[in-house]
Amino acid sequence: MPDIYGGIFDVDKKIKAIDESEARMAEPGFWDDTDAAQKLSSDVSRLKRLVEKMRLLQTEVEDVRTMAELTDEEEGEDAEKAASETAGLATALQRKIDRLELQSFLSGPHDSKNAILTVHAGAGGTESCDWGDMLLRMYTRWGERSGFTIEIQDLQAGEEAGISRATIRIEGDNAYGFAKAERGVHRLVRISPFDSNKRRHTSFCSVDVIAEVDDDIEIDIKDEDLRIDTYRASGKGGQHVNKTDSAVRLTHLPSGLVVACQNERSQHKNKATAMKILKSRLYEKIEDEKRSEMERFYGEKGEISWGNQIRNYVFQPYQMVKDLRTGEETSNIQNVMDGEIDPFVNAWLRAGGPVSRTSAGGVDSDE
Repeated sequence: MPDIYGGIFDVDKKIKAIDESEARMAEPGFWDDTDAAQKLSSDVSRLKRLVEKMRLLQTEVEDVRTMAELTDEEEGEDAEKAASETAGLATALQRKIDRLELQSFLSGPHDSKNAILTVHAGAGGTESCDWGDMLLRMYTRWGERSGFTIEIQDLQAGEEAGISRATIRIEGDNAYGFAKAERGVHRLVRISPFDSNKRRHTSFCSVDVIAEVDDDIEIDIKDEDLRIDTYRASGKGGQHVNKTDSAVRLTHLPSGLVVACQNERSQHKNKATAMKILKSRLYEKIEDEKRSEMERFYGEKGEISWGNQIRNYVFQPYQMVKDLRTGEETSNIQNVMDGEIDPFVNAWLRAGGPVSRTSAGGVDSDE
């Protein structure tokens, strides 16, 4: 098969690879091996979308260059206004180029797939549940900013506020490749809005991210190994509340994995979605065991407590969000909570993925 992913910015090479692959797809007997044929067809379609993005960026580069030339001809207030507008367009363009470049780091076998992201509140009751809700909002906004489609699969509300657990599906090219950077424990330090004495509290939530497996991947799940429970959907209203036992919870007895889905009104659809999530989790577990690198994926997340976090979010006594794996930090916590987490994701990808965490002592050691 042609190397259709080599040279991320070489448009001509990619077009040549597309032509070679399409010629192969036109050969007699190509579809005899259905799995291989579907994979190549999918790869070609994804590559075509990438080439289209590159061409659009080339057009935008020329537009910004033209605007810069016109700005040089302006004078006075018109020149200042034009320069500001051009700078804004150049900044937005640079972000697009950086994101496209990062795709060259997404070479894993599942990086191009959709992602299933789950937020779990840690110990701490209402505080942690509220923190989980804040993270869910952050990831939803990040997905929307990135052009992904976000769908809530499961939502378990906290007893007093927030959520105890939530699972979302992130759909789009390279969704898993980018989202996997968020796997781990996230720590919040703030003055609690639930504490009448206005004391500072520390809360933890864990984030798990897995790739959504393709339908053609076979995972053997025996009926006797599966417990199926149904219950009424719950949540914050709308589609998450109904009057029938449409929500489904699946428990895989041998592994202990539990998944749930309640976003559909149909019990059948919820079961189908839950089965797909369960297969994805089992597939990842199997792959981890084959590679004998469980620490790479599950060990990095660790216990939902102090010393295991990958990122600190400090609201008081100062404002700082710092990633302990890369050292990337910002004091603009509002932007981060509004979904601006690309600097952390990008830094992690550029660093090559899982690396040793730095000490948390320099971030917030005063409890």
